[in-house]
Amino acid sequence: MYAAVDLGSNSFRLHVGKHDGDAIRVVKSLREPIRLGAGLDKAGNLSPAAQHAALACLTAFRAVLATYSLDAVRVVGTAALRQAGNAEQFLPRAEAAIGHPIEIISGEEEGRLIYMGVANALAAPNERRLVVDIGGGSTEVMLGRGLDIERVESFSVGTVRQSLSFFPGGRIEAAAFEAAILSARSQFEDAAPPFHRQFWRQAYGSSGTIRSLAEVIARNSIGDGRLTLASLQALKQRFIALGEVARIDLPGLKADRAGTVIGGLAILIAVMMEMAVDELLPVEAGLRMGVMWDLYARAMHRDRREESVRLMAAQFQVDAVRASRVASEALALYTQLKPAGETYTKLLAWSAELHEIGMLVSHTGYHKHAAYIIENADLPGFTAREQKAMARLIVAQKGNLRKIGDALQDLEFAKAVLALRLAILFMHARIEADFSELRLRMKQRIDLEIRRAWVAHHPTVSYWIEKEREWWDEVDVDFVLKVT
Repeated sequence: MYAAVDLGSNSFRLHVGKHDGDAIRVVKSLREPIRLGAGLDKAGNLSPAAQHAALACLTAFRAVLATYSLDAVRVVGTAALRQAGNAEQFLPRAEAAIGHPIEIISGEEEGRLIYMGVANALAAPNERRLVVDIGGGSTEVMLGRGLDIERVESFSVGTVRQSLSFFPGGRIEAAAFEAAILSARSQFEDAAPPFHRQFWRQAYGSSGTIRSLAEVIARNSIGDGRLTLASLQALKQRFIALGEVARIDLPGLKADRAGTVIGGLAILIAVMMEMAVDELLPVEAGLRMGVMWDLYARAMHRDRREESVRLMAAQFQVDAVRASRVASEALALYTQLKPAGETYTKLLAWSAELHEIGMLVSHTGYHKHAAYIIENADLPGFTAREQKAMARLIVAQKGNLRKIGDALQDLEFAKAVLALRLAILFMHARIEADFSELRLRMKQRIDLEIRRAWVAHHPTVSYWIEKEREWWDEVDVDFVLKVT
């Protein structure tokens, strides 16, 4: 069983699902309208009230998760947490409340996970499709065929900000609605052409906002009852005639959604106008289903991160033989260091495979270029936290260790750094290492025991190990070498 928790800008949601044949069946679903996006103050920080509401919800979610025997849990934060200036200070408290790490994912990764959820819910393996998801803080538009996503764009326009900006106090006026649509269109117009009608057969809407709009249109026989541009325009006129959010009372529209659905309506009209979409089909799948499918894929050893690393290595013309050797030897050394868990094992391997990508920029300071690329690149499957950890490993592959600051206080991370540095050192010294003849330990100090023959046949190894001792000494870690 898998659990996905979505910390959205409008609502926090939880899904618990079980893989059953070709589907993941949801056995528990919860939604709490936290309005995290509305809790951002003028400085862009989460207000104390917003934090309190979020922590209370996460504590309640933790109690629910504890009642299931789960194979994996993944908690993802979206636009509001991407934007919050004090997210770094809030996250440790939030993680303690829910009892699991929280991954703040990029808009592009959010889009990929949404598409994964939708594609797995549709029995159309070769269908070319457009998927639109309108969230509280951002809008994602995806293009793909079957299970394969071909293009994803994330736009920083969502229901919360659009509703607060153009319908203050819940007033609904015609001029304000047109301004809200025009504002949203300006966000989409430049990126719209690759998503136009000729590139797909069917368009789907995956978010709660879109499903709510579809339901209210159908149940109130607005327009022709389908989710078309004409029906949306008719619904817009119905809202304008009501004049206030408080007066909205339509079958199919929950009271707690009315305040933000008007902003979502403006955004959806803008998307459909800019991308020439005549009709959307609502689908009961999205981010949380995508997260659970991703967890299932990892359990089946189909990790999207492996493909991301392979594609990046090819893009930056990495020497595959050198990269593979460093990765293999770094993992062998790391195993000798007896890590306490698997936190850095895969990150170390992937960092080793990508440690030379900066050479395509410059051979001078290539480790710094590589670290910058890794931390800031769009890497499908990876979280910002994982990319930052890999960037730190890569920048620490050579030279002084002061540049990674306090990161070495984490002994498990320090072990990964040591393993990567020594693997690269052995490669540069052209040592074909037999790790049965090497002993490496790291606790209060580093103990390295190597064969005298290595030193005799590879004169530079003494120089590089002496430099390594100096660099570790600079960060107050003793490095003891024994030659046998």
